[in-house]
Amino acid sequence: MFFNVEKQLKSIKKQLNSSSDVATRVIQTASSQKVGMIFLRSMINSDLFLNGLCKPISESDERIDIEKLASSLVKTGDIKKIDEKQACDSVINGSVVIIIEGESKMLAVDLQKYPARLPAEPPTSSVIQGPREGFVEDVKTNITLLRRRFYTKDLTIKELRIGKFSQTKIVIAYIKGIADKKVVSEISTRLKQIEVDGVIDSQYIMQFLEKRPHSLFKQVGSIEKPDIVAAKMLEGRVAIIVDGSPIVLTLPFLFLEDVQSSDDYYNSHIYGGFIRVVRIIAVLIALLLPATYISLRIFHSNVTPIKFLVTITNTTKGLPFTPFFEMIFISLLFQILYEVSLRLPSYLGLATSVVGALILGDTGVKAGLISPPGVIIVALAKIALYTVPEQAYQLTILQYLFLFIGGSLGMLGIVGLVIYLITYMASIDSYGAPYLAPFAPRVEKDLKDAILISNTLDMKTRPQSFKNKNITRQK
Repeated sequence: MFFNVEKQLKSIKKQLNSSSDVATRVIQTASSQKVGMIFLRSMINSDLFLNGLCKPISESDERIDIEKLASSLVKTGDIKKIDEKQACDSVINGSVVIIIEGESKMLAVDLQKYPARLPAEPPTSSVIQGPREGFVEDVKTNITLLRRRFYTKDLTIKELRIGKFSQTKIVIAYIKGIADKKVVSEISTRLKQIEVDGVIDSQYIMQFLEKRPHSLFKQVGSIEKPDIVAAKMLEGRVAIIVDGSPIVLTLPFLFLEDVQSSDDYYNSHIYGGFIRVVRIIAVLIALLLPATYISLRIFHSNVTPIKFLVTITNTTKGLPFTPFFEMIFISLLFQILYEVSLRLPSYLGLATSVVGALILGDTGVKAGLISPPGVIIVALAKIALYTVPEQAYQLTILQYLFLFIGGSLGMLGIVGLVIYLITYMASIDSYGAPYLAPFAPRVEKDLKDAILISNTLDMKTRPQSFKNKNITRQK
């Protein structure tokens, strides 16, 4: 069947619901042959369209066939032959579909162009030393950032489309010969089984990849820096890149990954180990300090040091709230200030959070509504949360949970909750990787890069806490 240009353009435009950004153009060559084009004007490069397509077609003084046109446009963009059924999808994906009078096939020329920001240091992953590139919202740019770090044919890229309406491009990236085939296969299967209306960000597919989607604990790595993703891929992990999102997901995932930071590897390994110990202490302070304080005040005043008890008694005398409700009130106050600072414009957010904390805290103490120790304890706990920013949201929920348990059951309840949480976390499996590895179970060789960091020369094997095909990192 040979195409009638006007009829075919009208049919494709009708399939696209005659949207206002669907444009068509019919060019008549010097040989009186008609060539039609249909495209989304909002998604194509107008310069390439005019100079790379329209100009050579209009200036042609001989009859155009599909082979000649494809060869003459080789510098314009990716070109492929398509049939009538593929035309609509090609237009949606940002291609210019060319219909040539008297031909039975069409051409789809990729001239896609849309606004995209340049790679810059992510606000959540700043470093003192090391690469300052960050992923962006364009999947092609993100693949390029990984390709720059792997000049090898073993870097494998697989593409999927997910979302009934969005048809979002999802890319699975891994190093062939390092990543375990079963893990790659399981991740691919889970992604292919996703049936949703649309995928707007990588967070949309995170719960589909988690083995326990209703768990409080994060089970998928989320990273904004290509150097960190590259390092994890070299250990045998699989990266999932979502078009439209600067967050790249990695699997398998261990809880300890969020305690680690890229800065740990770009500085002295001794200092890196020290900072990791500080982060773990900060997490314990964030979770246990408010709960321990409230339980000592309510249930265990007899074991509290006498000088500390006297100080607390003097500063809390005459407060209208019970110790438990005072801590809840102060915690909610800090949480509200934090949310306000996030939602307001940057030039207002900082001022609001600082002024709000100072004025409300100082005025509340002077008015006799809250006590200075309570403000100090909550402020220290809230600050300590953000030493591990990737876990801040989960730790916030746990902080309130510990606070309620400490205020109702005392130290016995706190200890019981700690035991339960550790037992629960030890039962989580992330694609063959125990969540609390290398401590539960104990993996001796992986302890070199757990809390304390060994010298790079001593880390000769890849992590054995999860499956990979080649454990030898260096000889």
